[in-house]
Amino acid sequence: MSKLQFSHIILSMYNASTLTTDEITSNYYDVCERIRVAAESVERDYNEVSLIVVTKTFNSDVYMPLIDLGHKDFGENKVQEAENKWLPVLNKYSDIRLHLIGHLQTNKVKKAMELFHSIHTIDSPKRVDEIIKNINNPSNLCREYFIELNMANEEQKSGLNQNDLLELINSINNSPIKGCDGLMCIPPFDEEPSPYFLLLNKICKKHNLQKLSMGMSSDFEKAIQFGATHVRVGSEIFGSRL
Repeated sequence: MSKLQFSHIILSMYNASTLTTDEITSNYYDVCERIRVAAESVERDYNEVSLIVVTKTFNSDVYMPLIDLGHKDFGENKVQEAENKWLPVLNKYSDIRLHLIGHLQTNKVKKAMELFHSIHTIDSPKRVDEIIKNINNPSNLCREYFIELNMANEEQKSGLNQNDLLELINSINNSPIKGCDGLMCIPPFDEEPSPYFLLLNKICKKHNLQKLSMGMSSDFEKAIQFGATHVRVGSEIFGSRL
């Protein structure tokens, strides 16, 4: 099988968008402007906020135009999907930063660390132990580590219970990982997110952490007003999947 045939197979495995490239580009610039306005509304420098463009389930035809515009930060939910879609891109664009924003399985930790610049979903000592095992792997690209908190203790969601946070932070800080960079959360879908964003901000400050990964397409502006340093936006840019 030729490389061209293989690339067509990979392309066909994932979704196109209902939007044109021009519409996607326009949405991208609109989101960037909304980030600026939200940040300045609370007297923050908008350059403090990293926009993670979420590309899960979309094929490369959808997001390559944003790479051509110079965007660097992209988010994926699954390690295998990221490997399928992004390895050829990373070989060409070595400055792209991939962020794992979906649940991290223990058996995928090594591969995740070889693909992703940031892991936003550490949620157990078991995951930390596996990261430590692979921290000195010469192929390790990972430079940021976030702990995911399950803020409302929702059974259907992954994430660490708040009561276990200090122990896990200490475990990371006293390991070759050399420190936890920040916290991540996804508030309950049927509730106002602001109280959860405020609480995560307070927890972050309490533990002297610097980064907050919170806010998605429906609420990223609120998240920025409560201190988000990383927002994860997909559908506001790419629209629906075909």
